[in-house]
Amino acid sequence: MSPEVFAFTLTLLAGLATGVGSALAFFMRRTTPAFLATSLGFSAGVMLYVSFVEILPKSVEALEPTYPGNSASWIAVASFFGGIALIGLIDFFVPEQSNPHEFYTPENFIGRPGSEDTEFRPSKDAESKLLRLGVFTALALAIHNFPEGFATFMTGLQDPELAIPVAIAIAIHNIPEGIAVSVPIYYATGSRRRAFGLSFASGLSEPAGALIGWLLLRPFMSDTLFGVTFAGVAGIMVYISLDELLPSAERFGKHHHAMIGLIAGMAVMALSLLLLA
Repeated sequence: MSPEVFAFTLTLLAGLATGVGSALAFFMRRTTPAFLATSLGFSAGVMLYVSFVEILPKSVEALEPTYPGNSASWIAVASFFGGIALIGLIDFFVPEQSNPHEFYTPENFIGRPGSEDTEFRPSKDAESKLLRLGVFTALALAIHNFPEGFATFMTGLQDPELAIPVAIAIAIHNIPEGIAVSVPIYYATGSRRRAFGLSFASGLSEPAGALIGWLLLRPFMSDTLFGVTFAGVAGIMVYISLDELLPSAERFGKHHHAMIGLIAGMAVMALSLLLLA
């Protein structure tokens, strides 16, 4: 299997995890908030650890042959914050009510926030806007996933061993997003097929982002571009972890579960890197 096919396959599987979230929403009447908080925390732990310990140093390593001395570090740091700025701008321009990460607030669920009887079912106050919410959430999710897909693809292209845990972390991150798309559409239309279809389609933006980014940048591929891209990928993943995953985990009222998941994610990532070294 060529590096391009491998990287694209990983990106496709990570993106289609939105469909897994949609299926969970349909076939699991009750989903434990503790499990969700732990899973989101785990994904954040993987992303944070791998960004600072592995991806950012690899960026500097790729830049050093062309930019000796301290210049490589300066470029890597600038690219890191550039990645944060990019995903931050996307979040800024997506309306809050259409943002898939803003759907997970306690008032949008029946049951006491943080309790084990909380259901993935919008309250009656939100029913009149469900269809619009679901459609706009799908669009917002597609916009968010575009740079994530390119990030996964580039990691797979440059470092296949590192790409597998990164893709798993992003897939975990995509599962609740798939739920956020499918739930309002299902309760607005009563159609599982329509809800699943939109959720599934929104996940295709990740492989689309990978393919378009690769086609545009392929003629310019070099160690410098890989270094800049790797640092930008690290910035995107750190932003996703701190702005989306951990706050979403906290909203379920399970702070300690989120922290256990965070530490477990870091530990698993550290162990996998040591074993693969």
